[in-house]
Order: sequence, then structure tokens, then C-alpha cells
Amino acid sequence: QVKLVESGGGLVQAGDSLRLSCAASGVTYNRYMAWFRQAPGKEREFVARISPRATTTYENYADSVKGRFTISRDDAENLVHLLMNNLRPEDTAVYYCAVLRRMRLSEGVDYWGQGTQVTVSS
Repeated sequence: QVKLVESGGGLVQAGDSLRLSCAASGVTYNRYMAWFRQAPGKEREFVARISPRATTTYENYADSVKGRFTISRDDAENLVHLLMNNLRPEDTAVYYCAVLRRMRLSEGVDYWGQGTQVTVSS
């Protein structure tokens, strides 16, 4: 069983930065971890994914955040971070941390956090 707790959300202005953190209890060092987001009236969408550190760390991003967001993990502290730079009003959403079932997003999510709100004003 894994429990995920997100933090770091808030209200910022366009162009600002935020760093979200996800604290995991349970074994996650060998799991693919990801961030998703859900804006009001929209479906939850993928933001970023990071592989386990077994060999070479692999990351990938949604096109809408590529070049602005960076996902990282600190397995010693059981943390996953999402650094968000140059935030835009369209990044406003509840951000969720997740443990993926396997590498492919299509295979689903085993665990979700409760979410943290990010609001970007213009």
C-alpha cells in the first residue's frame, strides 16, 4: 500500500515558478511516478512521468509543459517533485501525484494523491 501527499500549490502570477512535492509512504523507488492535472470542467490529463532510477533515468512530458516543467525524484527521501517555470493561466488546475502501474500510461494508475491546487493569474 502506498500513500501520496502533495504540497506546494498556491496562487501565483503568470511567469512565476512553483515547485510541487509529493511525499510517498511505502515502496516507490522501483515504480514509475507521474504528475497529472485536472482543470475545472476538463478531464484529468497527463503532465510528466519519471522512471525508476534502476539504470538511466527517463522522463517525458506533455507537449503543453515541455521546456517549462521538470520532474525529479529523491528516492532517499521518498519524494517526487515537479518544478514549474514560466507558469501560464492555462496551467491552473488541481495537480495530482500518481504511482503508475507500469511504464505505459495506458496501463493505468495504482495510487493517487489527494491533489494540490495551482492557480495562475494573468
